Amino acid sequence: MLTKRLIACFDIVAGRVTKAVQFQDNIDVAPAEELATAMYTAQVDELIFYDITASAQKRKIDMETVKKVASKVFIPFAVGGGIRNIEDMYEVLKAGAEKISVDSMAVRDPDIISQGAKAFGSQCIVLSTQVKRGAATPSGYEVYIDGARTATGLDAIQWIKKGEELGAGEICINSIDQDGTLMGYDLPLMEMAQKAVNVPLIASGGAGKPEHLRDVFTKTQTQAAIISSMLYSPRMERNYSAQELKAYLLENNVPVRPFL
Repeated sequence: MLTKRLIACFDIVAGRVTKAVQFQDNIDVAPAEELATAMYTAQVDELIFYDITASAQKRKIDMETVKKVASKVFIPFAVGGGIRNIEDMYEVLKAGAEKISVDSMAVRDPDIISQGAKAFGSQCIVLSTQVKRGAATPSGYEVYIDGARTATGLDAIQWIKKGEELGAGEICINSIDQDGTLMGYDLPLMEMAQKAVNVPLIASGGAGKPEHLRDVFTKTQTQAAIISSMLYSPRMERNYSAQELKAYLLENNVPVRPFL
């Protein structure tokens, strides 16, 4: 049985990790390379790095910070934000990333997914999408871009299906409504997503206690979950260690990579 993965996600602003609620009011946490070292030592399974202002500012990704973080971790490392073409993808991989995450640029130019998959393999391409419920779309969820600032009119479920068809090997679904609320993942959204695609799904937005992880892994077919707030958010009453979370999941019959 495949183990479930716990992922730390870095929202990067000027080389530092920040945390937000519903993609707004980011507060500073720590230098990216410093927190990367702590997360690797804590034995999280993967790390995702988003330069969250690159797309909105129409600039290239902060490559120096990518290199600093890559030098500190020896676990799967995905990078996104400001990646506009194959050349940018190659530069990020050369800097030490194992996976490329595409989001806003994929909406603007969906061919970047197929181009990346053809050049580096589908396993290298993660389609990340920010979604919000309550929209007049078939699924009731709409895709947003530019750090959740811009509505696209795209149906979230139709979009991830297209992303899979174009070659994305993994899909990360970021719930804008749940982001930073600590109230749990959007389970109905993940249930709809699992019926629509066959590639691994990453749930993002809402984790606040171990039970939320148990629920997303046992009530849906989600393969991985982002747990950043639980690990290091200053807004948490208390933070959890990866060891605590893995022990809890194992006690609840959720397969995870053991803490060594």
